[in-house]
Amino acid sequence: MKTYAVKASEIERGWWLVDASDQTLGRLATRIATLLEGKHKPIYSPHLDSGDHVVVVNAAKVKVTGNKLAQKTYYRHSNYPGGLKEETLQALMARKPEIVIERAVKGMLPRNRLGRAMFKKLKVYAGADHPHQAQQPAVAEL
Repeated sequence: MKTYAVKASEIERGWWLVDASDQTLGRLATRIATLLEGKHKPIYSPHLDSGDHVVVVNAAKVKVTGNKLAQKTYYRHSNYPGGLKEETLQALMARKPEIVIERAVKGMLPRNRLGRAMFKKLKVYAGADHPHQAQQPAVAEL
C-alpha cells in the first residue's frame, strides 16, 4: 500500500462566498483560514497551497463580543521616529471594515511564502456586492 501524494497540477480551486453578517469575527476568520489553506479537502498537504478562493461580503456587519470595539487597538509604524500609529477597532470599522477581517485571517495563516500565496486568494467587501459573479462561488455555510 502506498501513500498518495497530490501534485500541484492536480489541485482544483473552487470559489466560496461567505456572508459576514452577524458573524463573530474570530470564529469567522478561523473558518475562512481553513478554506484558504485547503484543510477542508481530502487532498490537503501542508507543503502545497491546495486552498480555494474566498469572497467575503458584508464585512461591515461583522460582530465582536465584549468591549472589543472600544478596547482592541490596531498598531502600525511608519519606520520613522515617532511614527507609531494606533487605531481602535471601532474607528477602523467605520473607516475601512475590510481590513478588520483581512488582519484577523492573515494572523491565522502561515508566516511564509505559502501563507502569502493563500492570503492573495481572499477578497473582502464591505457591502453585499462583489465583482466575482462569473466564478459562480458556492455559498459557504459557516
